[in-house]
Amino acid sequence: MSSNMQQPQSRSLVDWLSYLEQIHPVNIDMGLDRVGLVARRMELTELPFKVITVAGTNGKGSSCAMAASILMAAGYKVGVYSSPHLLRFTERVRINGEELADNDHCAAFAEVEAARGETALTFFEFATLAGLWLFRRAAPDVLLLEVGLGGRLDATNVVESDVALITSIALDHCDWLGDTREAVAVEKAGVYRAGKPAISGEPNPPATIASEAQRIGANLRQVGIDFRGDEHDSGWDYHGLNHWCDLPKPALPLMNAVTVLAALESLGLPLPESAIREGLANARLAGRMQQLQTAPLVIVDVAHNPHSAAYLASQLRQIPCKGVRRAVVGMLKDKDMAGSLAELDGLIDEWHLASLIGPRAASATQLRDALGEGRGPAQTHDAVVDAYRAALAASSPDDMVIVFGSFYTVADILAQVPR
Repeated sequence: MSSNMQQPQSRSLVDWLSYLEQIHPVNIDMGLDRVGLVARRMELTELPFKVITVAGTNGKGSSCAMAASILMAAGYKVGVYSSPHLLRFTERVRINGEELADNDHCAAFAEVEAARGETALTFFEFATLAGLWLFRRAAPDVLLLEVGLGGRLDATNVVESDVALITSIALDHCDWLGDTREAVAVEKAGVYRAGKPAISGEPNPPATIASEAQRIGANLRQVGIDFRGDEHDSGWDYHGLNHWCDLPKPALPLMNAVTVLAALESLGLPLPESAIREGLANARLAGRMQQLQTAPLVIVDVAHNPHSAAYLASQLRQIPCKGVRRAVVGMLKDKDMAGSLAELDGLIDEWHLASLIGPRAASATQLRDALGEGRGPAQTHDAVVDAYRAALAASSPDDMVIVFGSFYTVADILAQVPR
């Protein structure tokens, strides 16, 4: 422990977060040996309530938001663990949609610090153990546990879950998860458990999803085979263990809503159809197709890889725009920048490309190179806020501004919006 650090009981949340960033030499250190050891010491691996683990390349946050909304509408007390946060670290731990006080997080960090001894933990591992401690103390009926990276070796996988679901399989974080969808699927399927429901919402699944589920002994249910959603003009119908008709279309991706219902009906808790309708209608998630203003219309979305950019494009095609569409983009250089930007071909009239800050940040010049020629005029900016202000200044009331590319990009803009 650093000699100039305050004693655990007197540290503020800012102190703790600064400390966590210093105590492990790397941000990502895959493996469950260290975090599992501390989790067992803290008795956090088998929690006394229902747990749904949510893995996938994209759609984890949306799935947790819809599942939580439905469960709360049914009267259950619901915990949600998510990452990364947009504006505040406390967003990562929610009970019935509410963040906990800074002091609660400080108490949890002190518990982890005392339990870890000489065991090194990454920022995410430390934060995950602290979150699990807070959830055990709060005793929700259901915990929705969002995986950080991959699944098999992610810190969240120290917990024995009752249901595990995979939202989607695409190439991302290839340095850690592999450079084929088959390899990525093996890592994601590591959250499945023997004898427990294993939900796959990937419509085009690699064969390794089924083979891993079989190897583990999990009870696999796959979209398109064991459950499905049929969209129509007035809403959509769910067909699985239950049949629910004319459900409201959510503000979040319908493909994730289908998977969420499969997971919830596999959980074994009573779930009134009225709660499903209410929960789907009310589910929202900051940074996902979030509208900040009209005239000009401003939308922010955390799309940061080709898969999520393709969904963003599909949504934009449904939004009429009489004027000019401008995009404000900032990305991390370890993402598929060219592939992500290509998904918006034909939808953007003018690009405002911004440099992010940090070792993983792409510069505006790198983004312009990834954009290539023939996709409309592109301006480069030193910061996301500068790019955003330039795009707004150039826009008339009939125009549209779309901000995307990274959680960091969206967070920079949301920080400018009065709370």
